[in-house]
Amino acid sequence: MRLSALLIACMGSANAAECLPVVKGAWVRLPPVAMPMMAGFARIENPCAKPVSVTGAESLAFADVSLHETREENGVSRMREVAALPIAHGKAAELKPGGLHLMLHGPYAPIAFGEKVVITLRLADGRSLPVAFDVRKTAP
Repeated sequence: MRLSALLIACMGSANAAECLPVVKGAWVRLPPVAMPMMAGFARIENPCAKPVSVTGAESLAFADVSLHETREENGVSRMREVAALPIAHGKAAELKPGGLHLMLHGPYAPIAFGEKVVITLRLADGRSLPVAFDVRKTAP
């Protein structure tokens, strides 16, 4: 009896450790003219039993990827880098124009409408989550 309880407890903790956030509606805004930077947007949901935190991102398509937030301060829109994006159990973070977003600097090659770009989200616990972002001109 004790052995089966121990096995069930171990299986539960292994499943909890494997739980990853779910990313929906991931897209990159294609600028009207070639630019050295772009932005990425998505909804990141946390179905896991514990909070998760996105602490960064990377992509083979860009020289640098970072988390940013746009805020209006005294009537001026300002952008600042965000060190981490914590997401509580059962909650979601919205990366959207005019708010939280991914800044994508220095594309290594031209990116075209309709392509997919893989951006890997880094989590605070050391795991990573590769996500395919649709390249679009406007929000879905």
